[in-house]
Amino acid sequence: MSGPLDEFDAVAGDDASTLIIACGALARETLAVIRAGGWSHLDVTCIAAELHNRPQLIPAAVERKILAARGRYRRIFAALADCGTGGALDRVLDQYDVPRIDGPHCYQFYATEPVFTALSDDAPGTLYLTDFLARHFEAVIWRGLGLDRFPHLLESYFGNYTHVVYLAQTEDDDLDRRARAAAVRLGLDYQRVRTGMGDLEHFIREAASAAPAPDSTTQN
Repeated sequence: MSGPLDEFDAVAGDDASTLIIACGALARETLAVIRAGGWSHLDVTCIAAELHNRPQLIPAAVERKILAARGRYRRIFAALADCGTGGALDRVLDQYDVPRIDGPHCYQFYATEPVFTALSDDAPGTLYLTDFLARHFEAVIWRGLGLDRFPHLLESYFGNYTHVVYLAQTEDDDLDRRARAAAVRLGLDYQRVRTGMGDLEHFIREAASAAPAPDSTTQN
């Protein structure tokens, strides 16, 4: 991996029959699930995590990944939510028959829909952090939104927020401290909810199970 916000590829080897296109913000977790499952037939390629702040660029970035992979893999799956594309990502994926994980954003599929709905109903003015966002709060949110250069915009961005909820994929005291510090910096209340990998793990397991045997005919 180069920088934490850059595109990257994790190629298992010649026996990989299935590609997972993921958001770079899910890279660490996607690879952790694959390694835990021992699924050497799954390769991963990630679009840049910095597109978190520019969702209008996500569909084209994903389409480039699909076109680059055609003829090399028998199946392609997308570990991506809609991510603010307003359905544009689904239109691209439908064009190439690439299934994606259900949900409007990663917060929901990490927490699962019932848990996320309950959290949203309880505190509608909430900024959600994942392990990735807790780890890279400075780069993705603070600098990504220009608050390092224009701190007066803090009220414009977060004036209607009341809480930071850290959806924790792992047990990591350092990330908990970082997420709590982010809440203090934003002047918001803090809550931590342990989610694990949520629906991401189920989606990757389904992709691994759906992959054809290594000697199957390659799909163009």
